[in-house]
Amino acid sequence: MPAQVDRDQQDQAQVSRFKVKGLDCQNEVRALKAAVGPLVGGEERLSFDTKAGRMDVASQSFVSSESIREAVASTGMVAELWSDDSHTPAISQTPANTPCTSCASDALTLPERVVVSEQVVFKVHGMDCGDEVAALKREVGPIVGGEDKLAFDLVNGRMSVLGRADRLPAEQIEKAVLRTGMTAELWQEGATSDATIAEERRRRTQTLLTTASGILAAAGLGLHAALGGGIAAAIGASETTGGTPLPAIAAYALSILCAVRYVAPKAILSARRLRPDMNLLMVVAVAGAIGIGEWFEAATVSFFFALALALEAWSLGRARRAVAALMELAPTVARVRRSDGNETEVPAGQVEVGAHIVVRPGDKIPLDGRVFAGESEVNQAPITGESVPVPVEPGKEVFAGTINGEGALEIQTTKAAQDTTLARIIRMVGTAQSRRAPSEQWVERFARIYTPAVMVLALAVFLVPPLVFGEAWEPWFYRALVLLVIACPCALVISTPVTIVAALAGAAKQGVLIKGGVHLETPAKLKAIAMDKTGTLTEGRPKVVELVPLGNRTEAQLLEFAAALEARSEHPLARAVLDEARKHGVNVVPADSVQAVRGKGVIGRIGGREAWLGSRSYLEERAKTAAAPDVSLSADRIAGAGRTVVAVGDQNSVWGLIAIADAVRPEAKLVVAALHAAGVERVVMLTGDNRATAEVIARETGVDEVMAELLPEDKVAAIERLVGQFHKAGSAVAMIGDGVNDAPAMARADLGIAMGAIGSDAAIETADVALMSDDLSKLPWLIQHSKATLAIIRQNIGFSLAVKLLFTGLTVAGFASLWGAIAADVGASLLVVLNGLRLLTHDQPQTS
Repeated sequence: MPAQVDRDQQDQAQVSRFKVKGLDCQNEVRALKAAVGPLVGGEERLSFDTKAGRMDVASQSFVSSESIREAVASTGMVAELWSDDSHTPAISQTPANTPCTSCASDALTLPERVVVSEQVVFKVHGMDCGDEVAALKREVGPIVGGEDKLAFDLVNGRMSVLGRADRLPAEQIEKAVLRTGMTAELWQEGATSDATIAEERRRRTQTLLTTASGILAAAGLGLHAALGGGIAAAIGASETTGGTPLPAIAAYALSILCAVRYVAPKAILSARRLRPDMNLLMVVAVAGAIGIGEWFEAATVSFFFALALALEAWSLGRARRAVAALMELAPTVARVRRSDGNETEVPAGQVEVGAHIVVRPGDKIPLDGRVFAGESEVNQAPITGESVPVPVEPGKEVFAGTINGEGALEIQTTKAAQDTTLARIIRMVGTAQSRRAPSEQWVERFARIYTPAVMVLALAVFLVPPLVFGEAWEPWFYRALVLLVIACPCALVISTPVTIVAALAGAAKQGVLIKGGVHLETPAKLKAIAMDKTGTLTEGRPKVVELVPLGNRTEAQLLEFAAALEARSEHPLARAVLDEARKHGVNVVPADSVQAVRGKGVIGRIGGREAWLGSRSYLEERAKTAAAPDVSLSADRIAGAGRTVVAVGDQNSVWGLIAIADAVRPEAKLVVAALHAAGVERVVMLTGDNRATAEVIARETGVDEVMAELLPEDKVAAIERLVGQFHKAGSAVAMIGDGVNDAPAMARADLGIAMGAIGSDAAIETADVALMSDDLSKLPWLIQHSKATLAIIRQNIGFSLAVKLLFTGLTVAGFASLWGAIAADVGASLLVVLNGLRLLTHDQPQTS
C-alpha cells in the first residue's frame, strides 16, 4: 500500500515533494532510503508512493533540493520537484517552534535552498567606490521600498534588490541609476552585453584622458617656467606679479577638462542633492584654485584626483581578476567519447550529465564526474590547496579544475558545468564580498560623518581668522581649499573592501571557502571551538588497530578466516577487515552459505565446517558451546580502550579477536596544540559515540573537554552553553563538523565550519566556512589569516587617518599646498591597496 504523507508530519518540518523517475518497487524505495535518509535526518523523514513515482521529504531547511536530487542520482534514478498544482504543494512552511530550523535558515545565504528569498541582481557600470554606493542608495532606495532592500557587491559591480522580478520597477531602477551618472542592466552570469562593452570602452577613454591630463599639466608647468621666470614662479603663480602666461593657462585648462570629464556630472548631482561627496569636494577645490589664479595647483589637483579614481578601478580590477582566476581553472572544452568510440571536442557547458569524457595525461579535468576507466593521480590543489596528488581508479570521484597526472582517464560526468564544485566555489567567492565585514560597515559609517565634518572645518578655517582676527582672506581661503582636498576619503574607503576581497580570494587558493566578509573576522575572536569526533578528529573510516589470534594461530590465518565471512558484506566494519586482509597479502576466498544473525554477526561455512563472526555479546553466546580458552580479559581490555570487538571462531573454538576503531587523524594532536597556541582557550569534542571511545580519542588528541553520547539536539544545547559562557567576554564560538548532520549545531555557533566539503554540496551550503580538504591544519591557518586581515585593515585605517591629521595640521600652520595634499592622498591610496593585496598570497605555514 503506498505510503501517504501524514498532515501532522507536514506540520513538523518542511515537506518537499519530488517526482522520481525509476521509482517502481520496494527495491528502489530501500535504495532511496539508504541514499537520502542520512542527508535529511533519518529514513522516518521519507515517504513514498511507488504508484505515482513520488517521494516526500520532511527535511530541515538547511537541506537543499539540489543535494536531495544528487543523492537520488547516486541510486541511478532522477528526481525533480513535484509541479502538479492539483496535488499537495511541494513546500509547506515550517512553524516557528520547529527545533533548529530557524537558526539553520539564518546561517544559510545561498540561492538554492528549499525556501529562498527572491532578489533581482543588476550589473552597475561605473560603481567603483563607497561614494557611488551611497548615491545609489539615495536614488534607488525610495523606489524599491528603502535602503534595506539593497545590497551591493562593489568588487563585482553588482546591486541586488530584494523582491520578485515581476514586481520590481526595473525600468525605474535603471533610470534612477542613470541619474547618478552610472548605468544598470539586469545581470546574467557569463553574459557580455552592449553596456558591458561600452563600460570597457569608457574605462579605456578615462585612462587616456587621465594620461593626457598629466601630460598637459606637465606641459603647462614647462611653458610657465619658460615664459614666467622659472619653476619657483610657476608653482607660486598667484604670488608673482606677472601671473600665469596665456599658453600655460591653455595647457592647464585642457588638463583640468580632461581630468574632470567623468567627475563633474557626479559633483553636480551631489550638489543638487545637498549630499557632499569627494567628487564635489574636488570640483570645489579646483574651482577655488582657478578663482585665485593658482592654475598649476588646479591642474595638479585635477590630475591626481583622476589618478586616484584610476587607482581605485585598478585595485578593484586586481581583486576581480583574483576571483576570475578561479574561473580559468576549468577548461572550456571537454573531449567527449561517443557510443561508437569516436572522440569529439565539445564546449564544457554543452556536455550532458552522464556523458563519457576523456582526460589525457597532464590535462585539467573539465567537469565533475566518476572515473569509469583508467588509473592516475589527480592534483586537487586548485580546490583543496593540497599539492599531494590523490590516486584515482574506477569508481573514484574527480572534480572540475583539478589536474590529471600521468594516466589517461575516462570519466562519466555527474554534474553540468554550472553545477560543479568549482562553479559553486566561484559563485560564492564572487558574491561573498556583498556580505560585508564589520570593519567595512564601520568605515562606511565613519566616511558619512567625516566628509561633511571636514567641509564644516574648511568653512571655519576660511571664515574665522579673517572675521575674528582680521587676517587676510586669500591665504585662509587657500588653506580651506587644501582642507577640502584632505577631506577626500579615497584611501580610507577603498582599502577595506580590497583587503576583504584579497583575503577571501587568498583563502580560496588555500582550499578554505569563506562565505562572506562578515565571517572573515570571526575566526580572530574564537576562544572556544567544538568539534564533532567522527570525520573531524577521526578519519571517519573504521580500521583494524589490533589482532589477537588465539590457539597458536597466526594473524594471517585469523584474517583469512574473518575475511572469508565478510567478503560480500558492505558494512563499514567488514570493509575494515577486508582492507586489513589485503594489507597482509591474504587471498580472500568467500565463505559458503553466509547468513546474517540479526544484531549479532554472521555465520557460514569454510572448508566444510561452520564458522562465525560477531560482536562481544555473540562471543559470550558462542563461547558457552565452544571449547574455547577464556578470552573475556582480552575482550574487556579492547572494549575498555574504546574499540569495537569482533570475535571469530568455528564450532569448536574461538580463533581470535579483532579490534576495530575509527583512526585518529595523524595531524589532530598537532592541530589542537596549534589552536591553543593561536589563542583558543577551550577545544571541546561533541560526539554521539560512547564515552569510553570518546575519552580515548580525547587523550590521544589533547582536547580539553568531552561531551559524549549526544543526540543532535544535545549538541545544539552544548553550543548554547558555550555561547553563553564566552559571549560575556566578547569572544566567539565555532562548531566544526563533517557535513549536514552537524548543521543545527553549526548554525547556532558564531561560526559553522564544514570539514572535507569537496564534492559535498550540502556541506558547502550549510557552513559559514568550508574546509575543502580533510585537512584540520587549515583551521589554525584560518585563525591566523583572520587576524592578519584585521591587522592589515587596522594598519590601513590608521595610516590613512594619520596622513589626514598630518596634513590638517600642516594646512592650519600654512605649510601644506593643494598639489602636495592630493599627491599624499594618492600615495596613501596606493600604499593601503598594495598592503591589502598582500593577503592574496598569505601562504600556510608548515605544520611540524
